[in-house]
Amino acid sequence: MDFRLSKAELEFRDRLRQWLAENAPGDWAKVRRRFASAEGRVAFLRDWQRKLHAAGYVGLAWPQAYGGGGATLTEQAIFYEEMARARAPELPNVIGLDMAGPALIAHGTEAQKRTHLARILSAEHVFCQGFSEPNAGSDLAALQTRAVRDGHGDWVVTGQKVWTSFAHFADWCILLARTDPDAPKHKGLTFFLVDMRSPGVSVRPLRQASGDAEFNELFLDAVRVDADQVVGRPNGGWEVAVTTLMFERGPRTISRQLLLRQGLDAAIDLARALDRDGRRAADDPVVRQRLAQFVIDAEALRLSTLRALTRQLRGATPGPEGSAAKLFWSETWQRLLELTLELLGPYAMLSEGSDRAIEDGYWQYRFLRSRGDTIAAGTSEINRNILAERVLGLPKD
Repeated sequence: MDFRLSKAELEFRDRLRQWLAENAPGDWAKVRRRFASAEGRVAFLRDWQRKLHAAGYVGLAWPQAYGGGGATLTEQAIFYEEMARARAPELPNVIGLDMAGPALIAHGTEAQKRTHLARILSAEHVFCQGFSEPNAGSDLAALQTRAVRDGHGDWVVTGQKVWTSFAHFADWCILLARTDPDAPKHKGLTFFLVDMRSPGVSVRPLRQASGDAEFNELFLDAVRVDADQVVGRPNGGWEVAVTTLMFERGPRTISRQLLLRQGLDAAIDLARALDRDGRRAADDPVVRQRLAQFVIDAEALRLSTLRALTRQLRGATPGPEGSAAKLFWSETWQRLLELTLELLGPYAMLSEGSDRAIEDGYWQYRFLRSRGDTIAAGTSEINRNILAERVLGLPKD
């Protein structure tokens, strides 16, 4: 692996870094709490994506023919790394940009591309993902949402999805439904584009322990979907879904290691500042040992992520290493935040709004929010199964 950037890549990074220094609002984990309503926060995020789009930083790796920048995977990875370095807000249409858009480029009709791709870039068509279900979870092939043809060749979809990120403000949904109940699990699935304003679509936000409601239940009660909203072919949805999930494991994952390192640096600063019976928490040898292990873990994740990116640059498709990185990052991140609350001691009980809360409950919020990180993008249990079967060659459970 050669981690050195080319001259052009360094120039791109420096331009982006300067632009973010001048335009990013600051640490989004803190800034987002200033908005009195979810609607205000969503409006801000849409404007943020439009500003990035106008500057040429949205859809960097998309083909230029579809409004993208035609950039390399390395430049796309640099973008995500610099966004994480600036602690900038995540783009509200991340599912459209990293999953729905690439799936349409690979499998969509020209009409579907004309309708959606430019509007995904400009945040006019924000997408959510209708994959996970209450009785299927991360076992995507076990989904039960059904779609049947009506008498005119169109489809009627009925079922329930859960853990549907951004559904409460999305315009469209990429949705997987079973269209042939007699076919094997991975067959008989169809990939649909569903207008979220369709009659029969209802969304119920799920309030998290952190107080946010960014995930949702999605209910589909005899929702009519035109035949031309099928991506790929009927009963061929598994192929499109696999393409979609491969893009989810793409360059954006490189930002995780930087988020872990940033959180670790902040935890070290906190340990140096906190007083424990007349001495710094950082002087406790046990605390120092635990922080040192996190430094080792963060570096291991960084190198592993760069190795996976190198494979993709050489033409390989994302493989099970994405499951390893996601599993390791989410559980390490949770352990780091648990240590941080230990360092706060009795102040860990004081959250946002308390006069004596340290950093206005910032660490408590991040701890509570992190509980979802071992569920999103495949639970820890599912990722362990993937690694056991595809890497270690163990029998299926």
